[in-house]
Amino acid sequence: MIVLASGSQARAQMLRDAGVAFRVDTSRVDEQSVKAAMLAEGAPPRDIADKLAELKAMRVSLRNSTELVLAGDQVLVSGGELFDKPADLDGAREQLRALRGKTHELLSAAVIFEAGKPVWRHIGRAQLIMRPFSDTFLEDYLRNEGEGLLSSVGAYKLEGRGAQLFSRVQGDFFTVLGLPLLEVLGFLRARGECIE
Repeated sequence: MIVLASGSQARAQMLRDAGVAFRVDTSRVDEQSVKAAMLAEGAPPRDIADKLAELKAMRVSLRNSTELVLAGDQVLVSGGELFDKPADLDGAREQLRALRGKTHELLSAAVIFEAGKPVWRHIGRAQLIMRPFSDTFLEDYLRNEGEGLLSSVGAYKLEGRGAQLFSRVQGDFFTVLGLPLLEVLGFLRARGECIE
């Protein structure tokens, strides 16, 4: 059994669906402060995603030193701008308008700690092209999806109605959902944590 250092329902569901035995133990990380400090230093988005995942895994590993601890984080970049999860539906509306008709990249970092130290890490990349949908479609989408969109950095869920927002997706589906699952499973199998 591993420890998932994430409150993300999507990450938990992916592990559950893949048959991975896990339990959840989350730790609070001031993501906004970390992002702001790293952006001020000129850190690239991939490093920000990796650092956030690392901090979460490290904190939880200190409490669970005999178990493998998996944490993940995801950032969205479009036109050199880093996007955060929207705070409310108005924020989701503005974010989707900003991404409409453009290409953006999702970077999903996963870090595994053991005994308080990192033993594995990976960053998955996916490129998504949002179609130029109408404001009418956008309002219908927001009304039907509601506040569930606020748990996603992109204000969409590709596994549901959010698929209608896109004209093209390049990259791993699991990375879009927030975890490079196939790479995680490969590591866990190598460690004997998954059934062969």
